[in-house]
Amino acid sequence: MKEFKLEGGEFIALCDLMKASHLTESGGVAKHLIAEGQVKVDGAVELRKRCKIRVGQVVEFQGKQVKVI
Repeated sequence: MKEFKLEGGEFIALCDLMKASHLTESGGVAKHLIAEGQVKVDGAVELRKRCKIRVGQVVEFQGKQVKVI
């Protein structure tokens, strides 16, 4: 599991996290994959592209996990 250090705020948008943690190559691709139901947050499918991801949450896509610390 990869870790992503949250800096400069209390949350990051899901699509931005996917891009910043290199789960996807761009935010546009991330938004498309989220809309298709391919992304999970804390084990549940998340369809909100700008969902606020906070410290302690885990994002999963294609078997890869990123924990926000």
